[in-house]
Amino acid sequence: MRRAIGAALSASLPVLLGIWVGNFSYGLLAGIGGFSYLYVFNEPYKHRAKKVFFVMLGLAAAIGLGTLTAPSPFLFAILLGIIGGAGTFIFGALKIQGPASIFFVIIFAMTSAMEIDPDAALERASLVFIGGSISWVVAMIGWFTDPYQPEKKSIYRIYFELSQLLTAIGTPNFNKQKESTLFSLKDAESTLASGYVSWRSSDAFKRLYILKEIAHSIWGDILEIEAEGIEEVSSELLRFFGQVTQSLEKKNLVESLSPLQIENLSPLEKQLLAKIEEVNAVMHETILNVDQDIHLFKQPIQKQFADAFDKNSVVFLSSLRYAIVLGGAALIAFSFEFERSYWIPVSCGSVMLGSTIISTFHRSIQRSIGTLIGLVVAVLILSIGPAPVVVALLIGMFHFLTETFMVRNYALAVMFITPNAILIAESTTRIQDFSYFAAARITDVLIGCIIGIVGVLLVGRQSASSRLPHLMSKTIRSQSQLFFKIFSDNVPEQAHKDRRIQNKMRTNLNNLRTVYGTALGEIPSNIAALSLLSPAIFSMEQLGYFLENATRNGVKTALPEKETAQFLYIFETLAQSIEQQQLLKTFNIPVILKHTRIHQEIDTLQDTIILILNQQQNSETDDGKGV
Repeated sequence: MRRAIGAALSASLPVLLGIWVGNFSYGLLAGIGGFSYLYVFNEPYKHRAKKVFFVMLGLAAAIGLGTLTAPSPFLFAILLGIIGGAGTFIFGALKIQGPASIFFVIIFAMTSAMEIDPDAALERASLVFIGGSISWVVAMIGWFTDPYQPEKKSIYRIYFELSQLLTAIGTPNFNKQKESTLFSLKDAESTLASGYVSWRSSDAFKRLYILKEIAHSIWGDILEIEAEGIEEVSSELLRFFGQVTQSLEKKNLVESLSPLQIENLSPLEKQLLAKIEEVNAVMHETILNVDQDIHLFKQPIQKQFADAFDKNSVVFLSSLRYAIVLGGAALIAFSFEFERSYWIPVSCGSVMLGSTIISTFHRSIQRSIGTLIGLVVAVLILSIGPAPVVVALLIGMFHFLTETFMVRNYALAVMFITPNAILIAESTTRIQDFSYFAAARITDVLIGCIIGIVGVLLVGRQSASSRLPHLMSKTIRSQSQLFFKIFSDNVPEQAHKDRRIQNKMRTNLNNLRTVYGTALGEIPSNIAALSLLSPAIFSMEQLGYFLENATRNGVKTALPEKETAQFLYIFETLAQSIEQQQLLKTFNIPVILKHTRIHQEIDTLQDTIILILNQQQNSETDDGKGV
């Protein structure tokens, strides 16, 4: 609700200010900057301040460049494709939440329907930037009352997931909950890292960091309890953990329970209870008497861009496809001189934001339905000829509804995006034939949707599934490198090299998960074969987590050279087995003192790969098809 209200204020206030100073058209242009707020999510305020600033700068640049190039349709179309592709690449490479490049595309494309006036480029860009500045202020208001609210939300989510995981012990839901909890741990790590300011480490932030570190330890304890075969955890322990978790959200004090008050606890449960009590103490101490060093590392932006440029990166390939198809749609639109032709590339770009081909089909259908309804609403509003103040309020209302429904249902969101865009673009234009106007918009939208679908089908439709074996083997090799760094006594202590190896493994894991999700939506797709890969991918993610945890905790166990070499041989054999799609050899995984979970996860990874390869061979025997 708060975000929806913020979106409404960001869109309507610039228009109202324009009306107040006596220039409605200026207000509408400034209102375009209000789209900046739609990129606000639950990120730390430090990160949010930079993101919204660069978004509003990008929106201003988009309208300025569009105004300059509108006289040349060919150059305009090429630049539109570049803007769409570059925006998709940046948002994908940096893993930034939000509607990606679509609003940059919409705003750039809208300039083709404005009065052709290259001299107005700076003026229009300045107005959009001013409107975006209002969005920036609205987005940052919460910092004054609770500067760490986003970080607190991420920490609460960790403990909520952990409490659910503890409850799920002994149930079929445990593995699914384990995966969800792992992602929450990674998300909290990323959230705190993006909000961390090394020269200003406050007591509140330090408290959150300690809670995050304890959460990692609790996660390990819960996995050990489940591995011990305990099928039911003490109800009092569950109740206390639930109270502590609720306290994180509601900030209510709860009294700590003494281990002596809970009878018949196993040693592992007592260990877990002690850590939950520590969480309770950290939350409620008035003064945090801990001189805690903070170790949070974030991959440099230049490294994230470099990784995304990899030939096997789905981000780079998707961005290239987006640019080509979007530019082609714009060329078609302008070549045939459709009325208000910018709606064709806008519709094309919108449906192509689907992460998979199947989701692209869904978005195409949803956009068509939503646009039809939205057009009727827009035509009815414009036919009435509302006063400028009413238009400003309607724009705010449509932004509110767009933000409310965007995550829940795309078709409903488009019902409000369409009349909103039309109001901004057409409120100062006199439309004589409303039926012709509506028919032209419907035609443009349908043509754009068709181009988007055809483009996705023709350009790299099975590019993701073909890259999975390479990415899986590449990920295993990067984990082998980190394993060697941790357990070899021949490697000197160099923190920056540790981080470089960890970042490489994280990048490979992220690319693997992204490519796997994309492969599931390709057409044609062997869902049964692809679903077999899911346990192996999750096993790699867990192994990566345990390896990083070993690095972070500094519990170093130097293995003998022969044993280290054996593990490296195991990793390489698994990697090559995946690449060659045949099982080369199996191993009895040696036990590693003080690192039982790493040993267990390597064993689990081997088992899942054996299962995958056996199933593939059986499938090839039956029908000649593999993954």
